[in-house]
Amino acid sequence: MSNAAVTFKVAAPKKRSRVRRAFARYRHARRTLRTPASRQSRHGLDWTNFFIADLQTGFGTFVAFYLASLGWSQANVGFALGLSGFAGVFGQIPGGALADSVRWKRALVAIGVSMICAAALILALWPTPVLVFAAEILHGLSSGVILPTIAAISLGLVGRRAMSLRTGRNFRFSAAGTALTAITLGAIGSLISARAIFLVAAAICAPALIALSRIRSEEIDYRRARNAAGGQEGGQFARMIDLAKNRHLLLFAACIVLFQFANASILPLVSESLAARATTMGAAMTSSLIVGPQIIVAFLAPWVGYCSETWGRRPLLVVGIGLEAVRATLFSFVTDFPAMIAIQLLDGVSGAIINVLTVLIIADLTAGTGRFNLAQGVVGAMTGIAASTSIALTGLIFDAFGRGIGFLIIGGVAAVATAIVWMLLPETKPEQYQD
Repeated sequence: MSNAAVTFKVAAPKKRSRVRRAFARYRHARRTLRTPASRQSRHGLDWTNFFIADLQTGFGTFVAFYLASLGWSQANVGFALGLSGFAGVFGQIPGGALADSVRWKRALVAIGVSMICAAALILALWPTPVLVFAAEILHGLSSGVILPTIAAISLGLVGRRAMSLRTGRNFRFSAAGTALTAITLGAIGSLISARAIFLVAAAICAPALIALSRIRSEEIDYRRARNAAGGQEGGQFARMIDLAKNRHLLLFAACIVLFQFANASILPLVSESLAARATTMGAAMTSSLIVGPQIIVAFLAPWVGYCSETWGRRPLLVVGIGLEAVRATLFSFVTDFPAMIAIQLLDGVSGAIINVLTVLIIADLTAGTGRFNLAQGVVGAMTGIAASTSIALTGLIFDAFGRGIGFLIIGGVAAVATAIVWMLLPETKPEQYQD
């Protein structure tokens, strides 16, 4: 037998052994970090994330198609979607402040779910212009209430020490719900009617509220849920000016804004080019570009949380933002659809990293302030503005310079964000958690 064969036979078992040890360490960490909350509350939070993702997918993805089928002009459809985006952006700051100050976290989420249910029923049953605009505003405002409150419930249940794996698990169930619902509701819209999509979305509110009720309210620690210092019972908050002076929080927000500016316009631009080339299969192709990354997020998100504890936040953040620069650059050279699907999977990797780390790093940088959810709302509003601006500006850039140069410019924005993280942002994971 040759030396190479012997080397392979020795190396392969060692590699498998390392993989098994990594999985064993992950399972052990997952078991040890379950203790702060009961099994019922943990699973209730899992399925709350799943069904809320169902609601958001069923509502947001198909609105433009539905309104167009009703004979709405492109301008009116754009205005309706713009109202939802505007309400979502500017609802996040008061939503975050409410999540910090209100003790009844589950009630806030239930109100947000009810707002989505009302919006879905309006769209399905009374799609007049005034009511549709009101429904879109309701949908946008619901995101500003639900998203920070889910993070607050998570932190209140498990504390800082277990928040990394809990956040990863939240995004696993959310991504799984998004992927499954995109496929299911797409089939319902094709086989039954577009109106049925919103009736199903309204019906999903029932299991979402049932899952939410499984979370035990007495297990959600109010002080911990808003990341307050030990000994505070709910009345003390850091001043807003103190958050504005937090240099590392501002640096991180700037990096996430640049990332979102680069990321938000890539899929719409790719989808637009597919629609222009393949009118009959454009919708199916676009759906595959959406579902693939969500499957990656569902698989990777818990691992991102685990690795953020073992490797630290900063190395993962560099990888997550750096992959966005790679993805945009590759799209500038590639037009073949199978290759596009492969490149789009990078969005799942970077999405899993950025989604999980955004929550964890904000928690790190607001420790003891009692303003965790407000800071989330501010960063969320900034990234929402960046996303809206990106779609408008990149369209002008593509018209002026063409597809290849346009994607290279987007990649350059992500590269700048990567450089800021590498050179200026320190590791935020504390050496020891205080809770």
